[in-house]
Amino acid sequence: MGAVITKFFEYGQAEIDYLGSVDPVLGAAMARMGKVERVIIPDLFTALIYAIVGQLISVKAVRTIWTRMQAQFEEITPQQLAKHTADEIQGCGMTMKKAVCIHDISKLIADGEFKLEELYGLSDQEVIQRLMKLKGIGMWTAEMMLINCMERPDVVSWGDIAIRRGMMKLYGLDTLTKKQFEQYRLRYSPHGSVASIYLWEISFQ
Repeated sequence: MGAVITKFFEYGQAEIDYLGSVDPVLGAAMARMGKVERVIIPDLFTALIYAIVGQLISVKAVRTIWTRMQAQFEEITPQQLAKHTADEIQGCGMTMKKAVCIHDISKLIADGEFKLEELYGLSDQEVIQRLMKLKGIGMWTAEMMLINCMERPDVVSWGDIAIRRGMMKLYGLDTLTKKQFEQYRLRYSPHGSVASIYLWEISFQ
């Protein structure tokens, strides 16, 4: 089985110090927690397929399906997934709708009709717009690609339930409006992705 290559999202003391200076509440939480590592998948295609699988609510279900896919298809490449049917992909435990999306996207990329490598030259907003042209890719999935693959530095996703839950826990809020969220997001900038990494961790504590 070709193991999927992963690494940690790269950040250091400069980002931690900056966030602590603009948001002492977050800074205190970061100091208490120490450095939180975020595993990412640097390969664009593999990360995209993982992000689609990750649209499932249950973390356990995502892990199970991802393990099955690696066992069944050996390598997670466009060519490999394009030559298998949607039925075979669905056999790993996902819905048929998701399996069809994965198959169709794999075929588009394998045929050269969608060039993933062009994403590197685009702004965050352009990456989101380009990815959302693919069937089955919404705003949240595109934003996860920005953090969990491309290591873009300033992404805080309103569409991510865990990030919103982390904010509410951190600041002791019963509810969180879009306006409040935007105020925090702007405060974290330009290191929003590191804030997101900590908010994820806080949400699961």
